[in-house]
Amino acid sequence: MMNNDTITKSQLAAYKPTTAYVGTSWAVMLVGVLAYLLGLWNAQSMLLNEKGYYLAVLALGLYSAISLQKTLRDRSEGIPTTNMYYLISWAALGLSIALIVMGLMNAGGLSLSEKGFYMMAFTMSLFAAVTIQKNTRDEAQIRTLTASPMTTVKNDGSAKIAHQGAPESDSGKSLFGSVKSKMEGNE
Repeated sequence: MMNNDTITKSQLAAYKPTTAYVGTSWAVMLVGVLAYLLGLWNAQSMLLNEKGYYLAVLALGLYSAISLQKTLRDRSEGIPTTNMYYLISWAALGLSIALIVMGLMNAGGLSLSEKGFYMMAFTMSLFAAVTIQKNTRDEAQIRTLTASPMTTVKNDGSAKIAHQGAPESDSGKSLFGSVKSKMEGNE
């Protein structure tokens, strides 16, 4: 019988993103970014400075979305983050969304369908970037947990996590944060 301190490798593997999901995330990212860039390349009515504006907004959006997702994940796992960085990440994401909306609303040379195309490609790219970052982190944490020296693997495939102190509540933590704190024996 397993107690709360025993986690099997198959239980951890159940939280690993599937190859299909990882591949789909990358495909969505490629389609979103390439469609956006191809749209900019083929935009006959846009001046070069306008194209640069939309390219910079995409870069800001992608970076800020990934940064915010990482910061939120760090906080959920009990990894210290500064409030300043957290707020800057939110502000940068909000700014990128506001800039694309304002830019498209004021783009007189674009039809409504072109504006919708850019917004859709932008949104799709942000979502895919966040998903890719999450998948990458999930895979790295599962690799770390299954290779941890503090984990004793038994013949039945289960892993005993060593405690250094009394276990405390894991409420409010992600799966990986609670497993990590059980492995390290602290909250």
